[in-house]
Amino acid sequence: MNKRNYMNTSVQEPPLDYSFRSIHVTQDLLSEEPRTGLRPVRHAKSGKSITQSLWLNNNVLTDLRDFNHTVSQLLEHPENLAWIDLSFNDLTSIDPVLTTFFNLSVLYLHGNSIHRLGEVNKLAVLPRLRSLTLHGNPIEEEKGYRQHVLCTLPRITTFDFSGVTKADRTTAEVWRRMNIKPKKVRIKHSAL
Repeated sequence: MNKRNYMNTSVQEPPLDYSFRSIHVTQDLLSEEPRTGLRPVRHAKSGKSITQSLWLNNNVLTDLRDFNHTVSQLLEHPENLAWIDLSFNDLTSIDPVLTTFFNLSVLYLHGNSIHRLGEVNKLAVLPRLRSLTLHGNPIEEEKGYRQHVLCTLPRITTFDFSGVTKADRTTAEVWRRMNIKPKKVRIKHSAL
């Protein structure tokens, strides 16, 4: 199957689902059987899965060490990953490896242990990210949580399973103006 056909068909493909498998490290995916759904995941001649969705929710992952390597062994076209579900794990930060998947449009991180609101800034490089969940993390308790996320990621349309409205955007912009100091531009004074 050529790459063009893959991009057209795999959006409808079922996810590669490793949820509820007690996975501790990403390498465990290579020895674990994914869950089976109503429709089976198709495989390329290489034996790798043909899908754009990877579900790793409800496990015990604390980090994403070797994530790229593992995913490249599981998926025929890992660069086309559009949906990653890492909800209900033990992640304490947003691993920069997630920012290497430029086709990522859905990212679920709710129910983890992310405690620094600044972690969200890493996701700003993802051009197609439209849906993000972070509720159930300690950062949810920080003042300006929703506004910070919406300012940092202006292209998302769904945040914490709730649609982003024009009013949300306006509130976020007002919050940004009141809370984010612009970077000072230093003007060099030349000697006269």
